[in-house]
Amino acid sequence: MTTVQTEGGKGTPAHAVLAAPCVGKGGERSMAINRTNKNGKAARMAQVIKGARKHWPNGSTPLTLDGAPTTIDAVVNDFQSFIDNRAAVVAAQTTARNMVAAERAAMPALNAVLAAFIAFVRNTLGASSAALADFGIPVRKAPAPKTAEQKAVATAKRKATRAARGTKGPKAKAQVHGNITAELVVTPGPPPVATAPAAPATGGTAQPSKG
Repeated sequence: MTTVQTEGGKGTPAHAVLAAPCVGKGGERSMAINRTNKNGKAARMAQVIKGARKHWPNGSTPLTLDGAPTTIDAVVNDFQSFIDNRAAVVAAQTTARNMVAAERAAMPALNAVLAAFIAFVRNTLGASSAALADFGIPVRKAPAPKTAEQKAVATAKRKATRAARGTKGPKAKAQVHGNITAELVVTPGPPPVATAPAAPATGGTAQPSKG
């Protein structure tokens, strides 16, 4: 059974010794990697495996980690499983990013084709055809006729918008809208003039005047 002792006689977990960074000549560390993220941990484990195979070539060498018996091979296999899984995750993420980029690039053309095909279906089957439901296309409702008051308000708003835009450029004009408060006022016409009924015509022969 392998035991690891520090200078003070206190035991140190074997995995801590295996994972300790190697200090070369001049105090340079050979583990200059980011150990906080998963990719960094995978790289660190790969270095630990390399060192374990070098210093403990017999993979069946027994040791105790945190009070539990194990072997060099068992520890190395656990590390290698994480490394393999991390590589698969990175590959899947790369594939997903490529697929998202391809999807985003294809969307403008697909949207145009979709809109054109829907227009074709409406023109072929009719804008109010019940068959549109088979395509998931809603039937367009005919707009309700506007009242005289609504027409008058719309006309006044258009005039106010044109006046507010003035001589600005096209982009600036598009950002300006007329703001009015319109109310339709109906002025009644003059009352009809009553006319006297015509006198009825009398029959008979006119009598000559006397004298």
